[in-house]
Amino acid sequence: MAKVFFTPSIQRHVACPEAEAPGRTVREVLEGVFAGNPQARAYVLDDQAALRRHMTIFVDGHTIRDRATLSDAVSEASRIYVFQALSGG
Repeated sequence: MAKVFFTPSIQRHVACPEAEAPGRTVREVLEGVFAGNPQARAYVLDDQAALRRHMTIFVDGHTIRDRATLSDAVSEASRIYVFQALSGG
């Protein structure tokens, strides 16, 4: 199963422990993770189930291309990292 990691900046706002879930796409894996954590789902995805503007996802070190349907492929050995954009100065 793919492993999903959420950065500490996200975890300050909503509990998102490291998780594993089956799936062949980013969407399938995240839906498996979010099934038991709807609060995290609402924080990461918008009301259309697309990735929120201030979020970024990396799969095996590469930024996903499909932010709308999250159709990027993953393998059982994939590592998915969910980041929140930070700003400041």
